[in-house]
Amino acid sequence: MSNKTPLPLSKRLKEARLLAGYSQKELGIMAGIDQFSASARMNQYETGKHAPNYNTITNIAKTLGLPVAYFYCIEDDLARLISTWGKLTKKDRECFLEKTGPTGPTT
Repeated sequence: MSNKTPLPLSKRLKEARLLAGYSQKELGIMAGIDQFSASARMNQYETGKHAPNYNTITNIAKTLGLPVAYFYCIEDDLARLISTWGKLTKKDRECFLEKTGPTGPTT
C-alpha cells in the first residue's frame, strides 16, 4: 500500500472523529488515554504510524458510538452499513435479520 493510501483504521478513525466534532486530544481523553499524550497518540493512530491495541480501539469505538468492525472495513459502503447497524436497536436488528434470512433478502 502506498503512503498516499491511508490504512482502513487510520482513515475510519479520522472520519469518525471529525464527524463527531472532537479534536484528537478530546477523543483520546474520552477514550481513556492520558491527557498529556492523548493528542500525540491519536495523531499517530490517524496517520498510521502506530495502531491502537484492541482495548484502546474498543474504548474509542464506544466513545464514538460505533462498532469496532467499522474501523477495519476497507469498503466505504460496507463501513456505512456497519455504522448504521451499530445505531440500530436490538429489536430493529432482529427485524432486519428476519427479513433478510440466512442467505440474503427474502421476497
